[in-house]
This record gives sequence, C-alpha cells and structure tokens, in this order.
Amino acid sequence: MTIFAFLMTMILIFFRPKEMNEAIPASIGAFLVILSGSVSMGDLLDITNKVNGAAITILATIVMAIVLESFGFFYWTAELLLKKSKGSGIRLFWFTLLLCFLMTLFFNNDGSILITTPILILLLKNLGLKNHQKIPYLLSGALIATASSAPIGVSNIVNLIALKIVGMDLYLQTAMMFIPSTLGLLFLATSLFLVFRKNIPKIIPVSSYIQPLNGTKLSHPLQVNLKKSTSYPKKLMIYMLIFVFIVRISLFIASFLGIAISLVAVLGSFILLIWRWYYLKISPKDILVKTPWHILLFAFCMYVIIYGLHNIGLTDILIKYTKPIVEGSLFHASLTMGVLISILSNLFNNHPALMIGTMALTQMGLDPMVLKTVYLANIIGSDIGSLLLPIGTLATLIWMHILKENKVKISWKKYIRVTLLVIPPTIIFTLLCLYYWLLIIFVS
Repeated sequence: MTIFAFLMTMILIFFRPKEMNEAIPASIGAFLVILSGSVSMGDLLDITNKVNGAAITILATIVMAIVLESFGFFYWTAELLLKKSKGSGIRLFWFTLLLCFLMTLFFNNDGSILITTPILILLLKNLGLKNHQKIPYLLSGALIATASSAPIGVSNIVNLIALKIVGMDLYLQTAMMFIPSTLGLLFLATSLFLVFRKNIPKIIPVSSYIQPLNGTKLSHPLQVNLKKSTSYPKKLMIYMLIFVFIVRISLFIASFLGIAISLVAVLGSFILLIWRWYYLKISPKDILVKTPWHILLFAFCMYVIIYGLHNIGLTDILIKYTKPIVEGSLFHASLTMGVLISILSNLFNNHPALMIGTMALTQMGLDPMVLKTVYLANIIGSDIGSLLLPIGTLATLIWMHILKENKVKISWKKYIRVTLLVIPPTIIFTLLCLYYWLLIIFVS
C-alpha cells in the first residue's frame, strides 16, 4: 500500500488532472501510508519536528514577496530590467538570468518562478517578440531560477529539511557550497547562451515604460499584479530591498549562533507587514488569502510518504548498493551520489529523491565531514541535475503551468532538446568544482 501510495502521488503530481493542486494527491498518499501502518504516531511527531522550521521559513519568505508586490516592486523591477538592457537583446538575456538568480537568493526557487515568469511574459509580449525569440529568456530564466537554490540552503524547502537531518547549519553549508555551485551556475548560464545565441534578438525596442496588456492573464498562486500601479519613491524600493537583504544575512548569522532561522524569517516578514500597513493602509488580513498554505501541507505529506518508504526498507536497499562506493573514495562517492540523485529526481521528483538519499546517508555510519560532502553532492543532483526533465522539480511544473495559462508554447520536446545539452555537463562540472573546492578547504 505504501508503494502504491507513492506511485499514485507521483503520477497525479506529474500529470495534474484538471489542474489539481499538488497538495491534494500528496495528502491522499500520506493518508494511505498512515493507514498502512508504515508510519506511526511517533514518526509523525518526528516528521513535524523536521519539517515545521523549514516550512515556516519558506512561508515567511513568500509573505515578504507578497508585501513587495503590494508596493509595485516587481513592476518596478521589470521596468528597470528593460531600461538597463538599452535596446540590446543580449544584454536583456544576461540581466534576465541575473534577476532570476537574485530572486531565488532573496526568496526561494518556487517563489522566484512565480515572480519572474509573469514579469518576463509581460515584458516579452510588450516587446513584440515571436515565440522562438521568447524561449531563450523564459527557459533560461526558469533553469537558472531553479538551479540557484543550490548555493544557499534557505532558498529551497527540501534543502532546509535535509539540512536538519544531516545536522548541518546554514552557515557551514553555504561556506562549503556557495563557490562551487555558483561556478556551476555560471557554466550553465554560458552553456544556455551558446545554445540560444542565434535566437536571441540583437536589438529590441526601447520603451520608457511597460504597457499593461489588456486581456493578458497572468495567473499563479501569488497573484502578482503587474498592471501599472501607484508610483512609489525609488528610495522606498531601495530601502525595502536593503531590508530584505539584511533579513537574508540575518538568517546566516542566526544559524551560526544557533538561533532558529524560522524565528528571524517570521520577524522580518512581520516588520514588512507593518511597513506596508503604515504606507499603504493595507491590513495584514490579505496575507491569509494570498499565502499558498498548501506548500506547508505538501511538504509534510510528501515527507510522510518518504518516511513510509524508508520504514519498509527502501533506504536499506539504497545503502546496500551505494555504501561500498561512498566508503571507497570521496571523489567517486560525490560523483556517484550526485548523478544518482539526479536520475532519481527526474524519475520521482527532487523532493522524495533528496529525502531518500539524505536518510540513506545518515545510516551509513560515515565520518561527519564525508557525510556532509556527499550530502552537498546530493543537493547539486537535486537542485541542478533534476532539471533534465520538466517533472524533476515542482518549480518547473509550476513554470510549465504558467506558460500554458498565458498561451506561451514551450513543448516538452523543446525543453528536453535544450536540457540534454546543458544539464549533464553542468552537473558533472559542478560536482568536480565541489570536490576540488572542499579539497582546498581541507588542505588549508
């Protein structure tokens, strides 16, 4: 029953009949797993302890995004993006990737997709670009936005959950991961530019502002409103951006000092809510409606399903075949586990893949530093290697849904034709960067 619940959940999440919310099949699957007896009440308490901090942190981050949207921050960002491109399609391409990278670092990978995709759709439609000219910006932006959750654990809910299982703080994870994963992102960005260089328009129309598109439906969970809104002082936008940056830095300081990062995230979002209430006279009540609470339910239920698979012996099988490799050589262990999690992520989605891989690692009795190194290889496989197929990450599934809603055609065939060229070499390059970067750290 547990195996059936897992397969049923994955199939429904991938195909989403009648645009079903991903939390619904996850909830049904979790109920069946609990009914089967493979997850006990004690296990549920353990799961709650592991998931709640990460889920609260992600939800607090999304609240920040909603508040910024109320000030017209994302519309202002779109105008700034167009202005800085100075009529160059190539410059717009690189600024698009930079925007997607920063949005993921400031918020999270799902939030970045939800925010940047409608901005790009609006901007590209205003520029009058043809469909094949839009793909370089939209597809490259989505890949970079999703992969950018690798440098810091706080940008991805599943990374935060796995981080707690391994017993690794956010500060150490970033110190070990930021440089190699950022190099991997630069490699991915360069590869995407080389693949798309013929389709990127050299010159784009220059406009002083972005015209709202009548009848354009930009529908997604955060309900970002990109119509021309009340103009707020540029200084206010900059001050808010600085504040969000300070909150992000505070998360690392809190992690280093042993303070719950969820507490800092909630405090930051609370201050922004008060700020908005003061300037816009908007009550925090709207947050109850706009916040996608299903993310919390989805994360919890998926973890229940994976915990059930763990209890019936899936991790034991994984340990049996991977432990000899992991114990033999750190180099081979990093490459093997990174590639393995990439494959599992594309077959089963990166949430369960990383959870299963992480639980298996914690039961191998590895040296703490070896455990942390191989865990980081798993993160690379989960955050970057999972992008080979659209079903590899929830963020990509959301992105495909937004494109479909806005009648932008990017088929699976076009998607895979690009990712087959850029993702395999990127995952190998990033894993090699991780190994040699940690080698430098350990030697010094």
